[in-house]
Order: sequence, then structure tokens, then C-alpha cells
Amino acid sequence: MLSSCGDEEAKQGTETAESPQCPCTDATSADIITVTIGATVPTGFEPTAAEEVKEKIGVDARISKDRGRIYFPISTDKLFQVHHLKSVDNLFVVVEEYDHYQFKESKEEALSEFQQLASKLPWTNALEVWKLNGALKKKKGHRKGGSGAKVKSNRETSDAATASTEQQELPEAVSLAEGQITSDGSPDVESGTQEEATPEATPKAKLIKFRVTCNRAGDKHSFSSNEAARDFGGAVQDFFQWKADMTKFDIEVLLNIHNEEVVIGIALTEESLHRRNISHFGPTTLRSTLCYGMLRLCNPQPADVIVDPMCGTGAIPLEGAIEFNSAFYIAGDNNDMAVKRTVNNVCHIQKRRAEKGSVSALPIDTVQWDLCSLPIRTSSVDIIITDMPFGKRIGSRKKNWDLYPSCLREMARVCRPGSGKAVLLTQDKKCFAKAVSRMGGLWRKLFTVWVNVGGLHAGVYLLQRTGAVFGQTPEDVYESRGTVNTQVDEKQEKERS
Repeated sequence: MLSSCGDEEAKQGTETAESPQCPCTDATSADIITVTIGATVPTGFEPTAAEEVKEKIGVDARISKDRGRIYFPISTDKLFQVHHLKSVDNLFVVVEEYDHYQFKESKEEALSEFQQLASKLPWTNALEVWKLNGALKKKKGHRKGGSGAKVKSNRETSDAATASTEQQELPEAVSLAEGQITSDGSPDVESGTQEEATPEATPKAKLIKFRVTCNRAGDKHSFSSNEAARDFGGAVQDFFQWKADMTKFDIEVLLNIHNEEVVIGIALTEESLHRRNISHFGPTTLRSTLCYGMLRLCNPQPADVIVDPMCGTGAIPLEGAIEFNSAFYIAGDNNDMAVKRTVNNVCHIQKRRAEKGSVSALPIDTVQWDLCSLPIRTSSVDIIITDMPFGKRIGSRKKNWDLYPSCLREMARVCRPGSGKAVLLTQDKKCFAKAVSRMGGLWRKLFTVWVNVGGLHAGVYLLQRTGAVFGQTPEDVYESRGTVNTQVDEKQEKERS
């Protein structure tokens, strides 16, 4: 399927092939064009991201067959709005889309087609959007962190492809620049990268540097991602006469391949937007974009009291305090290091807001507590939202069998009967399902969103507090098979962090 402006772009593509457009050419501000924007989102929260696009931009978003991506049309006069979306990780403008790309069977023929494709694509509008996007953002110079930082971004972008091809192939991440291939052994998706460039159309034009990044998923391709990036990138370089640079590039061309779906785009974000709020990270810090999706599930209302009893670095309540600031948030944890990180992250955001001249105070408080004995009055909390220990980096699977029922019981005590809700994330699905069944008189499961968290298949569970009065159901007298140890080994956590 072509983008919404495919016909117009197709006409321009012929002209582009004869005379490549320089991205540095001055744009005519009066020219408003419509393009398709692609966005990577947390896998499983594609419908939530589409809802946000409809709510904030007023257009319908299309969910890609390649999980973790959505597409939507936008006119260039509203381009700034895409950077205000909170559920997207990375943004790119679509050059061209192919729903059913027929790859040649032999590697040589398939790669030869990629080489020929570069000169046939309608680059004009996408490059125009890239220029406008650069003017919108307050750039702080070239991206920092070199190839290491960029590889992390590629790994994050590839989460979606990994989730939909979990048992199809073992992907790899490869970066290609100026003929050199480097592999970082990423567990998520194959990535190949190459080059950027500078047009020679104008004598005093800035030297434009570029690279091509290929994200591939599927087991029926005769080529690897680095081979596709190498050959397609070389053709792009020849077409535009750009210069390859792996780390300090101006333009990143994206070649996304998912089975028969091929999307060519130009990146609009330098680093993933999910890191926007956190300055002090812990061993299991959630993405801000995933936190936003979880918060939208529970639909916070004005004056709601929202509690995260296992806050870690405070990512969830901090996102809520910023985006849904009519509610009040309590962030708590049993580990003092986690509480300190949360306090530091809150202070960081408040300082940043004060520097911009906006109201710095946030409706959030932080406390250290025992999550199985919360210092909160019965039936006083509207929403509980938290990332529960998976039993991998934090805690253990064995302890979860006692911890989960005790947590759910205490959450039921403090939650308002009938109206209270809980949004809980965990990868320990078997243990959680058993704990919820034991608490059947207190909690009712509404639905589950299956997500990819760092390569792990996890569930976000939305629970509704039943109308049962706490203290009058069989679940209230649940007793652990042993002593519940809710304390995390601080020495162990220090080593991991």
C-alpha cells in the first residue's frame, strides 16, 4: 500500500530520478504538502498510540502488520504536533511503502533490485519534511555517544519486529559505514547501517552526511540486513553524491523489511523519545512510552489518588504527574535506593520545568514502605499501577508465588470497592494468573495487553476492584505458605545497577 500522497509522490519521483534534490535547498514556507509519518511504539500498545494520534492530531492512524509501528498522514504545517505525542518511541517520514514486495529468489538479484530502487523513489517530499523537522527542533549539534548510543536506538526500534517473529529467526544488529561492518550482537532484530551525504548541486552547500539503517524481520529473505543496507546505501550515495558517516550523520535513511512489507523512510528523531523523563536509571526502568500506555488504560480522572507501590525509578508516577496532572500520585518502594532514584528523577523534572519558566511543582510524593503492609487507609485509592517483579533481574520466581497474592490482597484493601482499578505489568504470567484466581472475590480481570519488554513477552493486566467489602471475603484470610520476603537484596541490586 502506498502512502496517502503516493500518486503525487510518484509523479515527483521521475523528476527526482533525473535531478536529485538537495536537502539544503531553501524551502518555500507557503508550500504545504501532506506526507505519511511512521512511528515506532511499544509492542502491544499500537491501538493506544493510534487513539492518541486521533485525539491530538485529528487523523486516523493505521496499525502496521509489523507489530510496534503505526502510520498516519499529516500536513507539514502541523508537523510540530508529532513531537508532542507521548506514546511513540521514534518518528520517521515515509518515502515509499510496498505492501507485497516481490523479492527475487537469488541474493544477487534481490540486492540488485535494492540498488536500482534508490533512484526510482520519490524522495522530494520526504527530504522537504526532513528540512522542516530540523528547523522545528532546537538542535544541540551532532548526536553524542557515537555508535554505541545509536546501536541502542536501533535495538529499541527493533523490539516490535522481534515480538512478531519470535520463533522465526535469530536476528542480529549490524552497522555499516564506509564499507566497514560492525556487529553488536543485539538480541532483538537484524539491523544494518550505512552512510549520509552532501549534495554538490550548490558550490557552498553544507556537506551532508548520511547512513542507511536496515531493520529486517522474516525468514524468507535470501539476504541479510547488512547486505541490504550496504547495497541500498551505496546506491543512495551514488544517487545523491552524499558522504557516508556512521556516527555524525545528518540524515538517517531507514529500510524496514517485514516479510513482504517494505517501508523506506527518513528518521525525524535522533534518539528514542522514551527516555524523556528519566535521568537516574535503575536495573528495570520502564520506557516512558510504555508507562504512558499503561496510564491511558486506566484513564485517570481529576482528583484520583494513584499509587505505584513498587515504583523503582518512579517512571510510571512521574509520567502520570506530567501528562495527567489533575490526579495525585504516590510513588513508593521497599528499597531505599529505588526511593532515592525516584526523588532524584522528580527533582530533575522540576528543575527542568523551572528553567523553562513553567510551574515546576508536580502532584507527586515519594515514600519508602513495605508493599504488603501499605500505610494507606482502606478503600482510599482510585488506581494502582505498577511494574511487578518478573523474578529475573529483581526478586525470584519462587518468591513471586507468595509475593503476588500478598500484593493483590493489600492492593484490594486500599482500593475503592466497585470503582478501583489496577494496571499491573508482569512477565511471570503463570504465577500472576494463579494469584488473581485466588483473589477472585476481590479482583476481576477485564483484559490483557501483551507487550514486549526488553525482549520478554509480558502482560499488562487491567483489573477491576469488585464491590466486595474488604474483610468479608474468603480471600481476606489468605495465608502465605511461608514468610513473604519483600525486601530486595540491596547488595545484589547495587551490583546490577
